[in-house]
Amino acid sequence: MQGQTGLAQLIAEGRAGSAPAHAHQPLGREAATLLAEIPLFASLSKRHLGKVAGCASTKRYAPHTVIVHRGRPADAFYVILDGTAHVDVPGREVTLQMGDFFGEMALIDGEPRSASVIADSDVFALVIPRAKFLKLLESEPKITLGIMSTLTRRIRDMQAVATI
Repeated sequence: MQGQTGLAQLIAEGRAGSAPAHAHQPLGREAATLLAEIPLFASLSKRHLGKVAGCASTKRYAPHTVIVHRGRPADAFYVILDGTAHVDVPGREVTLQMGDFFGEMALIDGEPRSASVIADSDVFALVIPRAKFLKLLESEPKITLGIMSTLTRRIRDMQAVATI
């Protein structure tokens, strides 16, 4: 996720200190540029990225807050704009920092979370709720086609590696 860190920091700095913990805030155009760097959204046009960004808001999480709970319904996608968190996956732990994202499949399938994500420090995140995203997909089918194209390409790439 190189290149994303600087933009994530710009968004975080522009919003830091302007809202109390756990407050949601709408985002400007910089969110569309940030989303363009996320593989799920990379093939979308600038107009469609702007529409996806319009679904997003920001939220702060205090240290040790569980951002998502393993086994609970997946209801949002997150990009860490500032702070660190860890993914508690059975058998291993992964650290997330500025520019990292999680929950992309939640936008599509809504299946229960396979892991918990816990804030290690104050975390400032961009959040796209699944319900808003699904309404957007209904009104903008080209976004759905773009995402399907990206997912299909990723599956083909994984299959090619598996057959080598």
